[in-house]
Amino acid sequence: MRRLFQRFLFSETGAVTVDWVVLTAACIGLGFGVVTVIASSEENVANSVSTTIATITPEAGD
Repeated sequence: MRRLFQRFLFSETGAVTVDWVVLTAACIGLGFGVVTVIASSEENVANSVSTTIATITPEAGD
């Protein structure tokens, strides 16, 4: 049992998998952050465009 525990303790076969999981999680987190920033900016732009279009008055003859 002790030998099995020592072998498990010093085994490095899963280290690459852990690295890839951490790297993937970081990429997904960064993606969520970018989408959040873009979505809030997009909402402000959409509101600004909507307000501008609402204030436009048609010219005579149109």
